[in-house]
Amino acid sequence: MTIAPDVTVVVAVYNTMPYLTECLNSLVGQTIGPERLEVVAVNDGSTDGSGEELDRFAALHPGTVKVIHQENSGGPAAPSNRALDVATGRYVYFIGSDDYLGEEALARMVACADEHGSDVVVGKMVGTNGRYVRQSLYLTSDPDISLYGDELPFALANTKLFRRELVEKYELRFPEDLPVGSDQPFTIEACVRARKISVLGDYTYYYAVKRGDASNITYRADHLARLRCTAEIMKHTAGLIEPGPDRDAVLKRHFTWELAKLVQEDFPLLDRSTQRAVCDGIAQLADEYLTDGLRDALDVKRRVRVLLAQRGAVDELIRAVTGEAEHGAPPFLLEDGRAYARYPGLRDPGGVLPDRGFELIGESVPGRLAAGTQLISVELEQTAHVMTLVLALRIGVTGETTSAVVRLAQGAMPKSADKAAARRLPAGHELPPAVGEFTREETPDGGGTLLTARIPVDPVKAKRGARVYVDVAGSTYEIPIRSRDLPLPLARRWREKIPYRVSVNANPKGRLVITTAPLWESRAGLFARLRPLLSRLKRKVTR
Repeated sequence: MTIAPDVTVVVAVYNTMPYLTECLNSLVGQTIGPERLEVVAVNDGSTDGSGEELDRFAALHPGTVKVIHQENSGGPAAPSNRALDVATGRYVYFIGSDDYLGEEALARMVACADEHGSDVVVGKMVGTNGRYVRQSLYLTSDPDISLYGDELPFALANTKLFRRELVEKYELRFPEDLPVGSDQPFTIEACVRARKISVLGDYTYYYAVKRGDASNITYRADHLARLRCTAEIMKHTAGLIEPGPDRDAVLKRHFTWELAKLVQEDFPLLDRSTQRAVCDGIAQLADEYLTDGLRDALDVKRRVRVLLAQRGAVDELIRAVTGEAEHGAPPFLLEDGRAYARYPGLRDPGGVLPDRGFELIGESVPGRLAAGTQLISVELEQTAHVMTLVLALRIGVTGETTSAVVRLAQGAMPKSADKAAARRLPAGHELPPAVGEFTREETPDGGGTLLTARIPVDPVKAKRGARVYVDVAGSTYEIPIRSRDLPLPLARRWREKIPYRVSVNANPKGRLVITTAPLWESRAGLFARLRPLLSRLKRKVTR
């Protein structure tokens, strides 16, 4: 009597040498053991020796590695389906033939599924060779997550553990007419049908490799092929999930990733007919699925691009894409407590989009504000016994900018700050009143505001960072000022009774730091600092 293995690993293979070898080694080396493992690898007409490598592993691991050879089908769907037809494991797991697993991956995922009754288990995935893999799903392990949350819709690859009973009950297979994204309909339907979905973030289960020649199929498909595949995926999803917040939660991924990627920096390089075809396709999908709630949930950059494509505004879309590529993100127009991204078309006569399309809605933008903050000059001015720090900056906001000030703040920025070290302050966070004089004037090009700050420097011993604070759409942002390798003023001395020294420097991260310290201490201060030491010496002498 033959006992079924716990898990069948499906490997669709087409010309993935030399990566295939590491993939197969990671499978046969799994701690789950050969008696609990079945590997079904389907060679989809490879011409680079991948077929021979599969046969070599099958000979080395008889009974564990099974190989099927077939003519090339044009994508991973057909070989994956053929492997499913012969799979015997209680669970099935899919791996790209250029990727590899952590050695405990399968044992841990099977144990999780058995313990919690999970129909789908998602193990932490990381990218290698510069391949991007979103990590927020894996911050913690959770035995019961929802497809309709913020994270799982952005992890729809089939690189998961699926209960094979579920797969066969609903006759789940991969659509063979989709050259790109054929795993998404399978994964989405499995997650919709699943009784429980678990995520494991306690171990690196999967290593996703970006090939040195970027020949992964996702990287070589053209715009119209990706558009057609995305349309089919969205149609399939809409057939599974009723209109409403749950459907919006899943389709947000497709507007944010698949469709937005069609109107990135390479869009202006397409020929005009392809540009129009891309916009027409996005328009059809937006007309069908882009509800008001989903529209407002998109970040402003992608929302503007999708809406311009929906309106068929090809020229404005090209201006938005090229402008951001060449000059960075546009500034925000602050007005009546709201913020609007100043992309082409905002407030233009006969503009193609309403203001709502450009509005910042619930989105945190510390990185954009940090990128738009540029130091122009820094000086120290001394009059009598007063030292003043004079800063001139360009900030990436226009309109009602009276909230924009500069403060000298002690302490490092928290780890919660984004990569640019800027952060959105928590609601209710209280700041001391800004000290100094501030003037604000829109720059001639309308691309920002010139903020001039004159801040008196207190004679205290301190090291403080110079930071911009500005209110944007109901939130206050704290933005460190970067020196940008500008010439900084020489250290200065001021006051008479107890002279102080002030210096302006850039710290190792390039942020502006103001340091003040007395050149020497008063007698009282020196005695207070030495008193504990003198007391200890006195006790030792007494002994």
